[in-house]
Amino acid sequence: MLETLVWVLHVGAAIGIIGLVLIQHGKGADMGAAFGSGSAGGLFGASGAANFLSRSTAVLAAVFFSTSLLLTWYSGHKTGASSVMQHADLSAPAAPVVPAAAPAKVPASDSRSSEIPK
Repeated sequence: MLETLVWVLHVGAAIGIIGLVLIQHGKGADMGAAFGSGSAGGLFGASGAANFLSRSTAVLAAVFFSTSLLLTWYSGHKTGASSVMQHADLSAPAAPVVPAAAPAKVPASDSRSSEIPK
């Protein structure tokens, strides 16, 4: 149950990081904002959105890193069988397989036999 929750958090953090990275502006976007195409009047202000998005990305990256470590720990500490042979039933050996008897060879009739009919 707990491992499933960690998997859900891991996938959610990965999707969240992808989304946040895609909506962030790059370093070259600052020049575009100077000519009126920026979001200076947005919800967070001129630099507020960048700070919010970068901090959110950092938090999701930390969650992703933590869940990666937890999933690695879970995979190394499984309580089940670690080998295929641990599930095998070794109480009685299997009976040897005996091949079927080959059919008796019937001599082929040769149309060019040494006896020539007269």
